Parts: sequence; structure tokens; C-alpha cells
Amino acid sequence: MDGTDTKAAAPVLILLGPPGAGKGTQARMLQERHGLVQLSTGDLLRAAVTAGTEAGNRARAVMDAGALVSDEIVIAILRDRLAEPDCARGVILDGFPRTPVQAEALDALLADSGQRINAAISLDVEDSAMVDRISGRFTCGACGEGYHDTFKPTAKPGTCDKCGSTEITRRSDDNAATVAQRLQAYHAQTAPLIAYYERAGALARVDAMGPIEEIAAELSATVTRATA
Repeated sequence: MDGTDTKAAAPVLILLGPPGAGKGTQARMLQERHGLVQLSTGDLLRAAVTAGTEAGNRARAVMDAGALVSDEIVIAILRDRLAEPDCARGVILDGFPRTPVQAEALDALLADSGQRINAAISLDVEDSAMVDRISGRFTCGACGEGYHDTFKPTAKPGTCDKCGSTEITRRSDDNAATVAQRLQAYHAQTAPLIAYYERAGALARVDAMGPIEEIAAELSATVTRATA
């Protein structure tokens, strides 16, 4: 591919990783360090439906019928979002693509605007550690701050350090058996996608088993290399 247009185009990165790998935390840190915008497909769908865009209205009709939103509609919503001014410095995609078919559709969308996937970054973790990590998670129901029984407990039990709320919640599916099933499903679904980006020469791997700041530093260096 000729690099004249794509080098100047806004970078596009994909963050891959199983539940509990820290994608949300690391994406927020990348936003702060590199000025990138995190785009989650779930958030995009909800925002488009609320805004009443053409693609959002199509998505609402599908969801109201109890069906799954098609790749075509998701791509249309993503196209609208990428055209907004705040995406000019680059984006991190979280939750899309999930399959090689979606990856091909995304490549076609980006090619229309002279963009490409600069890097698909896989946060590599050990499944056994993920079971412990996820099953210990809890969240402040008031402000959304995340905690963990072992790695990030609250200073005062049952009270959010950030806002002082005692509204602490845990996901019902954050238990060892369910987490193991979710990890198995993730690997089955994502393995072809990792192979897709490896063939394209866009795959980067980051060891996500260390301290958060060490992972963030390695991710930041990876992003710098991919967008240079």
C-alpha cells in the first residue's frame, strides 16, 4: 500500500483481549497519552439510537424487534462517528471487529477515507489468572469506579474511594465457572481475527500480566511505533 495518504490519515488501532485483560483501563490511558478516542461498539449503538441518526433509527428498529444489529448497520454507525472532528487524531476500537468478515468490512470502510488499521494490539494474558482477576471485581454503582478484592480494594470496606458512595455492585456473571466459559468463547471467536491481522502484518502483542503502569508503557510504545 502506498503510504502517502495513510501516513497523514488519522491512525486506527484495535484493542483485543479477553474479559478482564484491562482493555477499558488501558484504552483510557492511551486516550490521555496519545489523544486517541476510544470507540466502543455498544456505546456507539446507544449514542446513535439516542441521537436518532439514520443508522441509529435502523438499529433501533432491529433491536425493538429483538434481533441482532447487522454488520452493515454497525459499519454505517462507525462511519458516521469516524467523520466527527474529535476522531481526527485517531481512534481505538474496542469490541469491533469480532470476526474476519467484520474485519474485511472495516478495512473497506477505512480505505474509502485513505485510512487503515495501524495495529491490532492483543493483550495477552493467562486464563487462570483472568478467572481470579474477574471474579474479584466490583464497581461503584454511583460513579462507575472499578475495584478488585485483591488488586484494588477500597480504602474503607464498602465505600467508594472516589465519591464516597456505599452503592457497591458486582456482576452476577463474574464467578469462576461463568468466567471460564466466557474465556473459552473469546478464544474460539478471536483466534481467526488474530490470524487475520497477523497475515496482514498489523498484529502486535503486549504481555498484559504485569503491573498496570508497565503494561501501559509497553502499549504506549507500541502505539508510537504503529503510528509513526
